[in-house]
Amino acid sequence: MQYKDRVLWDSSHFVMLADYIPGIIQEIRYYSTYNFIGDRIDGYEEPCALLTKDAARALKEVSSLLNVQGYRLKVFDAYRPANAVRHFVLWGLEDNDLRMKEFFYPDLDKEELFSRGYIASKSGHSRGSTIDLTLFDMKTGKEVDMGSPFDLFSERSHPDFRGITENQYENRMILRDMMVRHGFEPVDCEWWHFTLKNEPFPDTYFEFPVSQDSLRK
Repeated sequence: MQYKDRVLWDSSHFVMLADYIPGIIQEIRYYSTYNFIGDRIDGYEEPCALLTKDAARALKEVSSLLNVQGYRLKVFDAYRPANAVRHFVLWGLEDNDLRMKEFFYPDLDKEELFSRGYIASKSGHSRGSTIDLTLFDMKTGKEVDMGSPFDLFSERSHPDFRGITENQYENRMILRDMMVRHGFEPVDCEWWHFTLKNEPFPDTYFEFPVSQDSLRK
């Protein structure tokens, strides 16, 4: 896959979210095998979330305000190396493996994951200011019920889908309103996905791996 935009290995403008936002919960799905492919994804060397300093600063404000309301943020994915995106694309085009279909795309063919916008040949995650996240209820000790799980490629995951309970919809709006208020933009097909509106690297895709060592070089 060729990029017309810049591809860099420079991680100097990134931070570890766990260091920057104490108390943030991380479940980095693409480091694990519980994702829509079923394997650890290329470029994920450690189960940690990295983000540009600008996006992390805005997210810290979101986290602080949600803490007062009894929530913590739980992150599924943040910075995603460009080679991870290539892994997605090659799987979609060349791999006949459907072992995770029933969990993540039960009603769609693999080709539709691209045409419907769930998987892109270039991802905003690789620019470093996009994050996938949900709310964690500190009182119950559980994830907040959003009406569909992370990475369910379905109309049910569209933020404005009304075929869920009123409480589930309101939970989505709590997250969405707080993120938008602090400079993040949502997408129309995934309730968990947000990008910093004034992202610092709108034309740059990064390649360094997801690991603590990447930030020490």
